[in-house]
Amino acid sequence: MADENVNSTKISQATIGIVCALHLEVVPLLDKIHATRTHAGNGLKFHDCSLGDVRIVVVEGGTGHKRATQATNALIDAFEPSWILSVGLSGALIPEMDIGHIVVGDSLIYESGNPEISLRLDMSDDVEHGLHVGKLCTADRIIRTREEKRELHAKTGAIAVDMESLAVAKVCKARSTGFMAIRAISDDLSEDLPPEVLAIFGPKGTIRAGALVGSILKRPSSVKDLWKIRESAVNAAKNLAQFTIGAISQLVES
Repeated sequence: MADENVNSTKISQATIGIVCALHLEVVPLLDKIHATRTHAGNGLKFHDCSLGDVRIVVVEGGTGHKRATQATNALIDAFEPSWILSVGLSGALIPEMDIGHIVVGDSLIYESGNPEISLRLDMSDDVEHGLHVGKLCTADRIIRTREEKRELHAKTGAIAVDMESLAVAKVCKARSTGFMAIRAISDDLSEDLPPEVLAIFGPKGTIRAGALVGSILKRPSSVKDLWKIRESAVNAAKNLAQFTIGAISQLVES
């Protein structure tokens, strides 16, 4: 795929826009929606895709509120999608969730408890098949331990946590663009994430090679922990892709 610069000039109409933080989160999705070109610019990467007659543009914006806001504004400026989906991986805040389960946000809130955005969704839980509908919390950092997760659930009522969804929702609300948040659980409440995850990931979600090597030297057993995290993320991303394609089809039909 060729790289091209993206600026504020409107390229053409896109039916669906997807904002994610990390490439890992959307690899299985890109494989299914026929990515044809990649546009790169201003630290963002746009994938021009199609699903049947539907044009889909996926933007990888990096982790956190600031980058998600930038990516969403750039997506709307350049492509004017009718809908934007905040898609990615998430941490479970309730014990009913397993790795790979899907979460659809019917409201979104910051870790601080303010503000909160409510969404109209014609969708309900199907826990037997791994679907949860409820409040999503957006935090400014990785929520690593089970204790932190339980405290966050008690404070906000959220069932899962990520670092971007509310930022995307705020831009969509301000710019009158349809919005939906879809997340797949990559870490549940069965155990803490290893402390190395706080050191090795850069602001774009890329791995800091030096920090990774240093972590392994300090604690060789961390290799096994980090590999397990990657496997969980890959499996969750596959479920995320399947559910997202179904959601896109329903949005287009409606």
